[in-house]
Amino acid sequence: MRVDDLLAGGLTRSFEFFPPKSDEEIVVLERTLEEIESLDPSFVSVTYRGGAASRQRTYDLVTEIQRTSRFTAMAHLICVGHRRGEMREVLENYAAAGVENVMALGGDIPEDAERAESDFTYALELVELVREVGNFCVGVGAHPQGHPRSSDLATDRKHLARKLEAADFAVTQFFFEAGEYVRLRDELAELGVEKPILPGIMPVTTLHGIGNMASMGATVPTRLVARLKSANQKGGAPAVRREGIKAAIELCDELLEAGVPGLHFYTLNRSTATREIHRSVFP
Repeated sequence: MRVDDLLAGGLTRSFEFFPPKSDEEIVVLERTLEEIESLDPSFVSVTYRGGAASRQRTYDLVTEIQRTSRFTAMAHLICVGHRRGEMREVLENYAAAGVENVMALGGDIPEDAERAESDFTYALELVELVREVGNFCVGVGAHPQGHPRSSDLATDRKHLARKLEAADFAVTQFFFEAGEYVRLRDELAELGVEKPILPGIMPVTTLHGIGNMASMGATVPTRLVARLKSANQKGGAPAVRREGIKAAIELCDELLEAGVPGLHFYTLNRSTATREIHRSVFP
């Protein structure tokens, strides 16, 4: 099914994975997919980091999910560092395989010279190409704290509003306070945006994860950092994990109370923490 149709039907629950690079990762992901299946997901999405090898792994995983009818699948695409002809071919291949849903992202500027030449600068340009190629449902990324490349939050919101004029829905980068999502949604509404915006959820389950989250553009709030450090002092790593999951459950509950169209879980290809959160939020 198309993700926009799923969203029109009511609250969605979706899960994000990355394509495995090794036999060991394949085993882990296959087990995770089996465990996630019991949660009856609305759809799943598969990331793509750029380059031919990563692109093929994403294609293989998405089309296998689509072929087996296990879940509705959405393929991630990034455009920076790519030529239009190259991206058109990728989209045509997905259409031929019956994949209806794509997430159109800008991506990071490639470091190697071979990939440095690009016909794209922004994700909006990819959204426009997707519309030219086929009848896809198109998602785009949103950053509650602002995209790292944006000069300021107001500019970020205007760019996002333009993307959502062309796209069908958005999925946010993960964040940790419901107010960040509500502010994003309300500021976009003031710009005339009525498209669904799915909040992205990722628990912080280790102290090391605090720095990792910040490096990915989502600063962990001081209050949550204090909670995790306090838990560590009382019970070490297991207590940090429990507190991080508890905080994620609280966030999900607050978001549902705020009327979100669904919840999108970043799994890191493992289901244990995700299933714990889901079990509490959707008993």
